[in-house]
Amino acid sequence: MLKGIDHVAIAVSSVDDAIPMWRDRFGFDLEGIEVVESQQVRVATLTKGPHRIELMEPTEEDSPVGKFLARRGPGIHHLCLAVDGIETMLDDLGAAGVRLVDARPTQGAADKRVAFVHPKGAGGVLVELSE
Repeated sequence: MLKGIDHVAIAVSSVDDAIPMWRDRFGFDLEGIEVVESQQVRVATLTKGPHRIELMEPTEEDSPVGKFLARRGPGIHHLCLAVDGIETMLDDLGAAGVRLVDARPTQGAADKRVAFVHPKGAGGVLVELSE
């Protein structure tokens, strides 16, 4: 079941270089920085009230975010939706013929279980499901 938008993720070359814009100029609070080995990214989480963004820096050039930066440069990488029952949602999407990147959840940032819906399955938007 969809709960709402969890965050917007932005691919950056350097988390440390990107933080001042979002924190000092836009007024977001830096909640923390962590490395998510399964996604090969270093993630800075910033919040403002109930709103959250993640700045993602690749830890490997050939990671998905590294390849994204090489092709497109910095910018919005994906939209994350908060869900309950991630396995059921993935099963339902798969049964409906929606193209998935992940058929089963993996470990994501903040110890959440995550899975991605392919942009070709979601109108050109990479969608992360997070539980």
